Amino acid sequence: MLPRFSLSWRGPLLALVAGLASSAALADTLSVEGAHVRAVPPVSTTTAAFMQLHNAGDADRALVAASTPAARVAELHNHVDVDGVMQMRQVEMIPVPAGEGAQLAPGGYHLMLIDLVEPLHEGDEVALSLTFDDGQTLEVAAPVRRIETMGHGMPEEKAEEMPEGKAEGMSHAGH
Repeated sequence: MLPRFSLSWRGPLLALVAGLASSAALADTLSVEGAHVRAVPPVSTTTAAFMQLHNAGDADRALVAASTPAARVAELHNHVDVDGVMQMRQVEMIPVPAGEGAQLAPGGYHLMLIDLVEPLHEGDEVALSLTFDDGQTLEVAAPVRRIETMGHGMPEEKAEEMPEGKAEGMSHAGH
């Protein structure tokens, strides 16, 4: 006679497999393209990271945190116009709409890497860990690149987009 085993384990096992499959499906909905970190002089203790976030899913998402072994602090930031002066401000989240995405670029949303552990050099890679509101984390390797600027540290493409006189009023006050 064969021993009899309870089949009560099948329910939890099926739930586990279904959960893993749905996690894998969620992981495929968010992606990162063009990630890079701005090269700065060796004496600088802060820099910024830029990228495009893509959300191929049906639900809106938000980037809520970032971390990196390259800096003691990583913060989400945006530039805002305050009385005609562009100021950088920390934000709690960066929206990543369903079927669209978010652009992290100079003059807009970006990641600030504060209190660098050691100087970054052009060509280095910076590991970034991005955490979203659903708990998903994406690991990204972002190369350090020099970004050409015009005047006040603003990239040429952003300076051309700004209304006349706005680029001159850039400020990091309140940062």
